[in-house]
Amino acid sequence: MNTAKKILLKLIDEIPESQIPEVIDFVSFLKAKKDNRAFKDLELASESSLDFWNNNIDDEVWNDV
Repeated sequence: MNTAKKILLKLIDEIPESQIPEVIDFVSFLKAKKDNRAFKDLELASESSLDFWNNNIDDEVWNDV
């Protein structure tokens, strides 16, 4: 385990039990923020691939399907 995690676990171990829910909320917030950033990156990548299909030739072909 790296030093930063050891420090974090030590700090968590030292805080009162009543403050644990706040720590959980904050860690959950950080995780959600990271997950949201990954989703946004995926969303941007998929949007850029849509430009490939947005052209008059393909539109004309699909209009007749």
